[in-house]
Amino acid sequence: MKRLLSLVALLTASCSQADATERPNIIFVLADDMGLGDLSCYGGTITPTPQIDRLANEGTRFTQYYSASPICSPSRCGLITGQFPARWKITSYLQSRAGNRECEQADFLDPTAPSLPRVLKSANYATAHIGKWHLGGGRDVTDAPKFAAYGYDLGLGTYESPEPAAGLGLKSLPWGKEIEPQQIARHHRTRWMVDETLAFLSRNSSQPCFVNLWLDDTHTPWAPENVAREKGRDRDNLIAVITELDRQIGRLMDGVPANSLIIFATDNGALPTFQGERSTGLRGSKLSLYEGGTRLPFIARWPGHVPGGRVDDSSVLTAVDMLPTLASIGGAKLTATDTQASDGVDVSRALFGESLSRRKPIYWEYGRNNVSFKYPDGRDRSPNVAIRDGDWKLLINSDGSNAELYNLATDRDEAYNAAAERPEVLKRLTSQVLTWRKSLP
Repeated sequence: MKRLLSLVALLTASCSQADATERPNIIFVLADDMGLGDLSCYGGTITPTPQIDRLANEGTRFTQYYSASPICSPSRCGLITGQFPARWKITSYLQSRAGNRECEQADFLDPTAPSLPRVLKSANYATAHIGKWHLGGGRDVTDAPKFAAYGYDLGLGTYESPEPAAGLGLKSLPWGKEIEPQQIARHHRTRWMVDETLAFLSRNSSQPCFVNLWLDDTHTPWAPENVAREKGRDRDNLIAVITELDRQIGRLMDGVPANSLIIFATDNGALPTFQGERSTGLRGSKLSLYEGGTRLPFIARWPGHVPGGRVDDSSVLTAVDMLPTLASIGGAKLTATDTQASDGVDVSRALFGESLSRRKPIYWEYGRNNVSFKYPDGRDRSPNVAIRDGDWKLLINSDGSNAELYNLATDRDEAYNAAAERPEVLKRLTSQVLTWRKSLP
């Protein structure tokens, strides 16, 4: 009997070790201010992106992925917490204390919020944040929590973070007193960030790793190497920046261990430049809750697990799904409270090749007032709250005015407002989204 028990224990230990070795490294690449039209695999025509196209050819490309916001800080909050960012009073980009007060928002992400890196760290993942943070720190916000407070073993941030990385040549200079620090050595950033990611994976090869690799070169000012930054050269500068980012994604793909899940996504839509070319003609842009501001690239590659060469046009994914999804893939256990508190769902089956029918609605808020929030001009300026439930999407102001209802199955471009002819859908979604809006702090 003792021998039998010992054998069982040995087999159990061996299985546990096998499970641990089979769990993938997870590298979440988040590009800044990039729309569908910036990538040739999504039909973009600005410039070829052969390495990101290769990522898509070796993995699965999704066409209905949504960010949590049309602007950077709240979109990142949704990824980290698995919750809609307005829950944590982050509805615009985090800035100076005075600017945050004007936007009626917090100065930084509350470290007591749910945290994807903390969840994966509990499952023995080595965790790192490398790149843009923009969830607290910088300008005059000097008391933002350090990266470790959110569960990171390593934190290498840009200027707008609690710990700017020395390798970027950044200094915490007084905002407005010197040249904007984020412009220093900008064209070297993506290469440096990929170098640090590969080094972190190498140093921690005995355990699975989770890395947020959050790139920022495609955010203005576009400052590529050896290209003159002159007035009227914006397109040339953008092309050069995208080309270098694409090259570095190729380096990343070639440098990671075989058992690695790479996800490539972007934080919000592109700026309204080049006549809508960067959003492939979708209505809206960055700062807008129309599709051009929130419907974004999402590519997953994990050889032997995520089907290669697949395009998923039907599964609806969103940023808040990432916490439950990556926790599941990483073998991290979520408590019942974690699951109930999540605004997202586990969409790992979609990554593994199964088309999913989404049952949980997606909510957005952008803009607590009409004074401190920036919006696009004209028809691309959206109402300030929205919901997608099934194929229907409603945009409406938080006071109940200016309702716009679109059936995305037949009207991807949000050109025909069906509110008048579908009053039952309008009433149901209005009640849902305004009840949600009233529940926010």
